[in-house]
Amino acid sequence: MRVDPLGVSGPTPGQARGPNWRRTSQGFYVPADVDGENVDQRILEASVVVPPQGAITGWAALRWQRGRWFDGTTASGDKLPVPIMISTHDIRPQAGIKPCGEGTRPENIIVVDGVRVTNPVWSTSFAMRYAETPRRAALALEMAAYNDLASVAELAAMLGEQSGWTGVPNARLGLKLAGENAWSPAEVFLKQVWELEGGFPRPLQNVPIFDLSGRHIGTPDLFDPAAGVMGEYDGPDHLRADQRVTDVRRAADFADHHLECVTMLAGDTTGHFLARLDAAYRRAGRRRTRRTWTIEPPDWWISTRTVEQRRALTPDQRDRLLRYRIA
Repeated sequence: MRVDPLGVSGPTPGQARGPNWRRTSQGFYVPADVDGENVDQRILEASVVVPPQGAITGWAALRWQRGRWFDGTTASGDKLPVPIMISTHDIRPQAGIKPCGEGTRPENIIVVDGVRVTNPVWSTSFAMRYAETPRRAALALEMAAYNDLASVAELAAMLGEQSGWTGVPNARLGLKLAGENAWSPAEVFLKQVWELEGGFPRPLQNVPIFDLSGRHIGTPDLFDPAAGVMGEYDGPDHLRADQRVTDVRRAADFADHHLECVTMLAGDTTGHFLARLDAAYRRAGRRRTRRTWTIEPPDWWISTRTVEQRRALTPDQRDRLLRYRIA
């Protein structure tokens, strides 16, 4: 709110100077009890300084468009500033925001819940181009794909139009690493360790495995079907008693079909995980048992492995088929 001398649409000048109001940016205030650490509140407070033809972009625009995994923090937990595309306009330097002089066509800007943001594909491109590394660029795309905000094909087309823009080489390297079916940032990290540091073939992400009668055995986080080796990431939630029971039963089902499973635990080291993964590949290579599983789904199965497939689902199908992912 702006200061209002009458105190009708905002605090009076005297009230604004008091303990019951907090200044969010130049000339704007909110009640002091409004949580300024909340990521959505941070984006909303930044939006009031967006200039004409400007927009919130990058991670913040993806978050505002229901991007589950864009929480506004770095890998180390530090807060990210809200990126604002300002084109040729200027805004005063302020804490918590990061102006960018880029511009875009009007059709790439939309209004969501009263806030001007760049559309999901543009926002993902921005996040990828300004990511610290190609790995982080891939993570941005994979987490946008989680909520079906952007696909690999859409980003390939967008980056093709942005040759010469800041960060495009970084984003294109990230594009080569990205998939569309990761269910968490930890899975993306695990896949990158598996492929880039371990040197093993790129695994499939969350591909369902069936027995030869068409029964669904399970859906591991990562799977190399050529070797029969799968990878799982177990975060702190896997320590719950009910989850442990589920995990043990699931592991037994996979073991019945001679599938090698390697689990990375929260706090695990990359070296220890890769040593276990290498041992699993060696064991799998020595196996001579008949294959009793397949990744070819039965006719009744509805695949949700790509952004295109998930966008085609009805609301009822989304509720039913995607309920197993973290909401």
